[in-house]
Amino acid sequence: MSATGDVIVARPAVAALLVTALVAAGAPGTGPAAAAAPTGPSAASTPVGAAHGRPPAALTGTDVAVAHHEGGTWDLDGGWRFALANTTGADDPDASAADPGYDDSGWRAVTVPHDWSIELNPVAGATTTAGTGFYPGGLGWYRRALVLPRSLAGRRISVEFDGVYMDSQVYFNGRRVGAHHYGYTGFSVDLPGAHTDGHTADVLAVKVRNQVPSSRWYSGSGIYRNVRLVATGAVRVRRDGMAVTTPDVAHGVARVSTALDGADGTPVRVTSTLRDARGRVVGASSATTRTGNATLDVRIGRPHLWDVDDPYTYGVTTQVRVGTRVVDTYVSRAGFRTTRFDPRQGFFLNGRQRKLQGVNLHHDLGALGAAVNRDAILRQLRIMRGMGVNALRTSHNPPAPELIQACEQLGIVLMVEAFDVWNVGKTPYDYARFFPADGDADLAEMVRAARNSPAVIMWSIGNEIPNSWQPDAVPIARRLIDDVRALDTTRPVVMGSDKYRYMPEPGSPLEQILLMLDGVGLNYNTAASVDALHARYPDTFFFESESSSETSTRGEYDQPEQLNTGENHAPGRRAASSYDNNLASWTMSGEYALKKDRDRPWFLGQFLWSGIDYIGEPTPFGTFPVKTSFFGAVDTAGFAKDQYHLFKSQWTSAPMVHLLPGDWTGHRPGEPVQVWAYANVDTVELFLDGRSLGVRRFDHKRTAGGRAYLETTEPTGDDKTVTDGPYPGSYTGSDGTAGRLHLTWTVPYAPGRLVAVARRDGHEVARDEVRTAGAPAAVRLSTDRRVVRADGRSLAFVTADVVDRHGVVVPDADHLVRFSVLGGRVAGVDNGRQESAESSKAPYRTAFHGKALAMVTPDGPGTMVVTARADGLRTGRTVLAVMPARSAGGQGPVPVSRYAPGAPTTPVAATPPGVDGLRADASFAGAEDTPPAAMTDGDDGTAWSDAYEQPPTALLPQISAARTGDEVSVSWPHARTVDGVRAWFVIDDRHARPARVRVSTWGGGRWRPAPDAEVTWPDGDDEPTVVSFPATRTTAVRLDMTSSAPQTPGGFLGITELRPGR
Repeated sequence: MSATGDVIVARPAVAALLVTALVAAGAPGTGPAAAAAPTGPSAASTPVGAAHGRPPAALTGTDVAVAHHEGGTWDLDGGWRFALANTTGADDPDASAADPGYDDSGWRAVTVPHDWSIELNPVAGATTTAGTGFYPGGLGWYRRALVLPRSLAGRRISVEFDGVYMDSQVYFNGRRVGAHHYGYTGFSVDLPGAHTDGHTADVLAVKVRNQVPSSRWYSGSGIYRNVRLVATGAVRVRRDGMAVTTPDVAHGVARVSTALDGADGTPVRVTSTLRDARGRVVGASSATTRTGNATLDVRIGRPHLWDVDDPYTYGVTTQVRVGTRVVDTYVSRAGFRTTRFDPRQGFFLNGRQRKLQGVNLHHDLGALGAAVNRDAILRQLRIMRGMGVNALRTSHNPPAPELIQACEQLGIVLMVEAFDVWNVGKTPYDYARFFPADGDADLAEMVRAARNSPAVIMWSIGNEIPNSWQPDAVPIARRLIDDVRALDTTRPVVMGSDKYRYMPEPGSPLEQILLMLDGVGLNYNTAASVDALHARYPDTFFFESESSSETSTRGEYDQPEQLNTGENHAPGRRAASSYDNNLASWTMSGEYALKKDRDRPWFLGQFLWSGIDYIGEPTPFGTFPVKTSFFGAVDTAGFAKDQYHLFKSQWTSAPMVHLLPGDWTGHRPGEPVQVWAYANVDTVELFLDGRSLGVRRFDHKRTAGGRAYLETTEPTGDDKTVTDGPYPGSYTGSDGTAGRLHLTWTVPYAPGRLVAVARRDGHEVARDEVRTAGAPAAVRLSTDRRVVRADGRSLAFVTADVVDRHGVVVPDADHLVRFSVLGGRVAGVDNGRQESAESSKAPYRTAFHGKALAMVTPDGPGTMVVTARADGLRTGRTVLAVMPARSAGGQGPVPVSRYAPGAPTTPVAATPPGVDGLRADASFAGAEDTPPAAMTDGDDGTAWSDAYEQPPTALLPQISAARTGDEVSVSWPHARTVDGVRAWFVIDDRHARPARVRVSTWGGGRWRPAPDAEVTWPDGDDEPTVVSFPATRTTAVRLDMTSSAPQTPGGFLGITELRPGR
């Protein structure tokens, strides 16, 4: 029987019954320790405490995210100075920056956590990449003066870093005292010779080097997690040296194993105590040890279990005495729970089968970059919980303690992952350089730091390891598995892999590794391949560590009739459709992922790639300034996309319905619009201005395992591997039917109010609506909270909506919104737009599809007034109450950068003018090499085109189907008189002349149809089509074109040259 209560039902040679329960978590904490910013090592410096020579204020309370020494741990988040030596990561020419006498008075004062990369503007250059969001890295220095009081004399002084990205070196009074390469694990360094006289300043310096690309995604740069000073006696609990498990959950037995430093044969009395959520002692046990290790069983009777619906934890304290003197007190939190991983029946938490309704999250926090902030983490996770998420994978690295703590508090189970690479890298400067020497120690650090959390249920030793199919990977995998099990035998060891989409050869390295692991996370496997793996390896549990990965842009909708449509490559319009129909070669629709998981009770569940868009990896684009991913169900600003509601309809039980498209404004009268509804009730009726457009219903179905679900019954065409049965080419459920997870109407567009009413048993239980917007009239502000604390850490997230006079969000509004804060500051801005070079730290942001976000933090108690202004719109304003800071302890201050005044950066660089100063635009471009600018560049060998070709996927054939139509325009700087436009259309096997052309001119802030327009079609392919109209004075002309062969591979539109007449 194991100590922690996890049950892994696996192959007989590996798996005994492993049952978990009580696992400790970092005890929460509250405000920061007092620490003043030095003005340089020679200047007078405030001690860590409130006054010279007095004992410092240690971390206390219930919000500290890490296990810690009570009364001997202080935040070191304030008082730092920072200098960015370069943005290349080259060696620093001034190595004297570590010297205590170095003059840092010209350096910038900062607080940590701090990410210097997010403070820079994204740029396209030799040292930036699309994969890392076009943000520079570089080499930076941090310095902090310390004045320690006399009360710490004789104590062992050290500094703990939760994370520094990356390749860091730590100096104390000019002497190097430590180095740490991995950016995602914590470490500690001793400070030998620290002065404790209350007036002598010591100097701590940290050199950080991030050569880009050191990662496949945005990593951030700097001391981006929290830092603490620790002062203890010679005998103390080792860092992360208290492990709490439970050999007997039913009777509430907690086993507390404590490892001590400095005992050296001295009799040491160790007492471990458990307290309930109210702070009452519910159990204690003591023992004397001379070995430096103590294992105590603490019995509390019938425990209150930690669960996803009831995340209850206990406080755990271990007190260390030498003689009658208390020399150390180590505190944490803990929770009781049992888990079972059954390859034949699935995952069980506290005896109840549960599907892992999970997401992958990278560690950036949008406009905050990588700098850890608890409020931002909690906001992200609460948004995920609203979608029905109960599980999270820390892709692809050990997480911050604050994330683990937040998951404990919100009831989210964790798959904690160690590495994205082992000894073979994926980018030039990634962790593969350091893995051979550091990998085992970093893995052990990850396990020790997180093993006590009730939220953690699995350890992952890697993601998509590139050489895992090679023989040299087998001993590495064995070693890593052994590393984990040396510290924790209570949780399964897994890895996420893209190498099992096809069956491994018997005896191959892939099979050997699979058989070593307790379970395997599959990345983007088809249903057929999942079934084949389960049949061959019945004693290994499987789940999807990365599912779906469809790409989308909030507010963009295209070709819903296509299962896989092209993305828009027109500059300023680079985006992907939100109809669950933009897929890369390896990816699958969200609906497919949900159905595949639903029909297999033995399949543990899935982790959607990804829960939230993140900085970097801008698939399907690689062009500046597209800097964030498209994979998320939520954008970087925290605004839900339509995919969010798809998963919510399948993962939650409270009645809901969601309509798309969310834009009921940007359509032409009579245009057929495909309207979808996601819902978790069986009947939905659609209304337009009160007129019924029809009722649609899901069928009630049941899987072979007995699970009830709702789905239409119809061919879907979403799985070409299905070649027989009643629905060839369509994913077929275990009940033998195929269908969709959405309801569909085709509606001739008319402006008004479109309303979906969801009914159950004839009674309305939910509704959703979209409305036609008028002209922008005002900025409306809303906030995620009404009260914040004046602790320099708390954030409020303020949404700015550009609305019409009726309060309807204007979907195409792109006003520059300027934020100001009375009684506070702007910590970051965002709008969720993937194609944007705007600063994340300036106090302004353009709206994207009518929305923008400001993260604000208060200066002091009282009130904080947030104001948002945009030209021509009524100002928005909201007031928040600001409470005083709590007692000392907690997360570090919110990093707020300083900005020189200047013109706002633009989201996208303007298209360069072509011949005669003309600029071209298009509603859609099918590829990077067919941009609108090709129509005005004077080169007959180039052309704009809306043609696209989506490569085949594992489930879908190659798709290249002409769009219904598109728009192109040409503009010039100053008004002039024009009487027509000439267009040289491309005619070949993919392109044809349009069936219809309409012309408009720009005037008065909108497009106006040109009266009495006449179209003259040419006789030859090389001659232009001429559209004539009465002379008018304007600055732009637009052509609206309708394809002559939509939905075919030969009906695309292309133009080599577009020129205004006269």
